[in-house]
Amino acid sequence: MEKLVISGKISGKEYSFETGEMAKQANGAVVAKCGDTAVLITAVSEDSAKEDLDFFPLTVNYVEKAFAAGKIPGGFFKREGKSSDYETLMSRLIDRALRPRFPEGFKNETQVIATVFSLESENRADVLALNGASLALSLSDIPFNGPIGAVRIALVNNKFIVNPGVDIEETADINLFIAGTEDAIVMVEGEAKEADESIVIEALKIAQENIKQFIKLQKQLIEKINPVKFQFDEPEINETLKNELKEKYLADIDKNIFVPEKLARKKALKNLISSIQEEYEENVKPLLKEIIDERIRYFILEENKRIDGRGPKDIRNITCKIGIFNRIHGSALFTRGETQAFVSATLGTGEDEQIVDSLTGDESKRFMLHYNFPPYSVGEVSFLRAPGRREIGHGHLAERALSAVIPSENEFPYTIRIVSEILESNGSSSMATVCGGSLSLMDAGIPVKNHVAGIAMGLIAENDKFVVLSDILGDEDHLGDMDFKVAGTDKGITAIQMDIKIAELNFEIMEKALMQAKEGRLHILSKMKETIEEPRKELSPFAPRFAVFNVAQSKIRDLIGPSGKNIKAIIETTGAKIDIDDDGTVKIFATDALKLEETKKLILESTKVYKEGEVCKGKVVKILDFGAIVELSPGNSGLLHISELENRRVNKVTDVLNVGDEVEVKILKIEHGGKIKLSRKVLLDK
Repeated sequence: MEKLVISGKISGKEYSFETGEMAKQANGAVVAKCGDTAVLITAVSEDSAKEDLDFFPLTVNYVEKAFAAGKIPGGFFKREGKSSDYETLMSRLIDRALRPRFPEGFKNETQVIATVFSLESENRADVLALNGASLALSLSDIPFNGPIGAVRIALVNNKFIVNPGVDIEETADINLFIAGTEDAIVMVEGEAKEADESIVIEALKIAQENIKQFIKLQKQLIEKINPVKFQFDEPEINETLKNELKEKYLADIDKNIFVPEKLARKKALKNLISSIQEEYEENVKPLLKEIIDERIRYFILEENKRIDGRGPKDIRNITCKIGIFNRIHGSALFTRGETQAFVSATLGTGEDEQIVDSLTGDESKRFMLHYNFPPYSVGEVSFLRAPGRREIGHGHLAERALSAVIPSENEFPYTIRIVSEILESNGSSSMATVCGGSLSLMDAGIPVKNHVAGIAMGLIAENDKFVVLSDILGDEDHLGDMDFKVAGTDKGITAIQMDIKIAELNFEIMEKALMQAKEGRLHILSKMKETIEEPRKELSPFAPRFAVFNVAQSKIRDLIGPSGKNIKAIIETTGAKIDIDDDGTVKIFATDALKLEETKKLILESTKVYKEGEVCKGKVVKILDFGAIVELSPGNSGLLHISELENRRVNKVTDVLNVGDEVEVKILKIEHGGKIKLSRKVLLDK
């Protein structure tokens, strides 16, 4: 196939998509470009289906190559290693947007790879990657209900910017990544600085208009190629058998789906399905599971009744506890229904910051949140492995939610790490992490600006009828049409994540979901405030203490000393951690207040700026033929000449002073270069 290229301008930027030259053995391949940023996106699918699977085997990989930014990878091997957190998050984000667009029953293993070949900070690769993935699938023979488009929206100084550069995003009040069709939004991911719901809706509407432009651009290339999709065997449903099962067992199914506890309900339904299966030679388990899902949806839509007995807007019972273990700087146990998170907050120094190696340059993070999902949280047994995509994604969402209230480094120069251990899970464990994280921050005495709570919303929609669900269960997430997570304070939204499983979601439903989420969030915040309303006044006695002050830039060298001798001596004496900036800012971290004061005193002494005429005490550190060297403070010494020892003639210095003696002296002169001349005799009686 010959090379084909289409291009167009969207919101002031020129975008191009080309195919036919690179990666021609893939089912579909596209190079997406904007400025000097270029991404190759490929789509490949196996010829046959994996019939034994009950899910669509899609794999998405977003890969950044160091050469794209003119860099050589670090480390011993000097080549790209395992995926970074950002690559993992982007892979997950593209997967979430694409997966619902594949036809029901398609089980052929499929892989989409987006490889960044060239990158500039002004034009990010993520928007190109998702638009290119949609186009690569649409141009291929793989069944795909596309195309879809994607944009990034930022709000800076009350002005919306479409697909901003990295530098602009850092100052944005809202930063959202949004994917959609020509008619509806299908995926949202992003953060905000306590934004009002109406502002978020406005951002989504602007995104929708720009998404249409990207889809229009994609269609130009699709129409030129006019791809033929291969046929696959769609699963046939035995409606006769399904109706028979309904007629015979509907009452038993209805009875068992309303068992309120998760594990008891799961066991009851499993036993029911097994007993029914014994009566049939044909495998009826898939049909029974389908009937169960349909019945749960029916009761929600027609009777506003959920499987745990709640109404659509009801929030599960909430309990909050803090200060669980003394040695932890801050801790909280947050329980909402059958979802429980133990969350800890730990304080560290500047040395504990996380260094992030990215194509745009090394960055440091002083606030981190790590999410763990052990198998016992859902009553299962499995190997403990490194965090997967789900753990990294949930942790990142919770970190975004809490970042908006973390004090600046100037206000609170600690490194902060939050760890969430999910102890029980029945829906929305990432939002429980947000709530527990907020509680643990306040328990640690970290001066956060406000409490942050999170809630997961769901949707059941059929024909023209829909019900929005607050605080969804795991089962409701599985069989529902939307998973919509919203976190924020009582002032506004700080993080948002939405995945749509149906073809269309209009703004009426979206606005209702946002407002209902706000109502639920405020309820959860009220429960959290009953436990702790504001940060503790004092840090944990086991948390490090800090002090920040300035010394003269000219004295930094004296403070450090030759080969770090002076600063090492202070650290060895007190055990404190000391950070020194080039502008003279000194940060001290010590285990307790006494160590902190001792360290500060030693630093101030060694950086003291002496003046002529000043009287001070020092220690004799060296005897010379013509005088003595007196140390006034670490790094500051002066010469006490033999003629300045006494009001009489002195033949030998040791007749008056010896090494180790303390002596009171007056500074006679400070010469250019810092040499200090001292006198003892001017302080003696004549």
